[in-house]
Amino acid sequence: MYEHDNRVVMTLDAGGTNFVFTAIRECKEVVAPIRLDAVNDNIELCLQVLVKGFRMVEAALNGVKPVAISFAFPGPADYEHGIIGDLPNFPCFRGGVAMGPFLADTFGIPVFINNDGNLFAYGEALAGALPEINAKLAEAGSSKRYRNLLGLTLGTGFGGGVVIDGNLLTGDNGCGGDVWLMRNAKYPDFITEESVSIRAVKRVYHEKAPEDARDISPKEIFQIAEGNMDGNMIAARESFAELGRVAADAIIHAIDIVDGIVVVGGGIANNWKYIFPAMVAEMNSTLGSFSGNRFPSLQIKTFDLTVPEDMEEFLKDNSKMVKVLGSGREVRYCNEMKTGVVFTHIGTSTAISLGAYAFALAQIDKRN
Repeated sequence: MYEHDNRVVMTLDAGGTNFVFTAIRECKEVVAPIRLDAVNDNIELCLQVLVKGFRMVEAALNGVKPVAISFAFPGPADYEHGIIGDLPNFPCFRGGVAMGPFLADTFGIPVFINNDGNLFAYGEALAGALPEINAKLAEAGSSKRYRNLLGLTLGTGFGGGVVIDGNLLTGDNGCGGDVWLMRNAKYPDFITEESVSIRAVKRVYHEKAPEDARDISPKEIFQIAEGNMDGNMIAARESFAELGRVAADAIIHAIDIVDGIVVVGGGIANNWKYIFPAMVAEMNSTLGSFSGNRFPSLQIKTFDLTVPEDMEEFLKDNSKMVKVLGSGREVRYCNEMKTGVVFTHIGTSTAISLGAYAFALAQIDKRN
């Protein structure tokens, strides 16, 4: 959408340890990433680091004037007005910090802040999974095209974002796409994130393998699942499968509204080999009624697009032409409803950066 737009947007990847600054033009980085230590215990020093980083990006642009600053920052926040709330991992943010207005005053350009789930979804919708899938459908000769997307990030937490027909769903309160606090399908008194996160994978592994008292990471648990590291292989695989099943319950409720493609990213998503089969099976499960009938959990069939056979079936166009009574005309009848689950191909960080870039330009264009 903005591949040939020469406007420059400065962006930031705000982690708990590092702030990484860069600039994007025509959907490509035009400045080598600049990494500075994050400050999370002193608000004035934190803001100074932000200013320093963006000043360094400005200098690297060699006189090219950026049109905006746009980036993801943890919440809770009033993203529309650029106000950051009380952050668990940044104790210096308390009582509402007007980060957006501060940076706008400092640099004299618009500043857009959002959460990473939203920007991940937006980046995938404009420059990742959605155009890639539609290109494959066109190549396969299918008449089907997708316009809606649910983006999910699996990592320290469970993030989400929704794009409807090219527009990011932010919601009236900035909470559009929030999936992390949906009801947990396995533990109804808990939020979904308690079963869809790094801590969940570790917890389930130790529940299934109490004999293994090591403090190990999901990356190591994956190696156990693969048989490349000592440990309980069955427990390791089940720790990822349980995450997939609980995530699927949240996806089912979201896709009932969104009706689009599902793209998954984030650190844990790299273990999709053991997550996706359980996730897709759950999405294709059935629910009952008091009359004894069974209904699919979703009206649409879900395909695992990491599996070649599923991708082949997904790309088939089984629609047919039906006659219009009283005339000689025929119209197309799309009698199959499908969705697909796909792992990000452009990478989570890249998708978030592209989402931040595109969101800024879209908002500027809307204002003008």
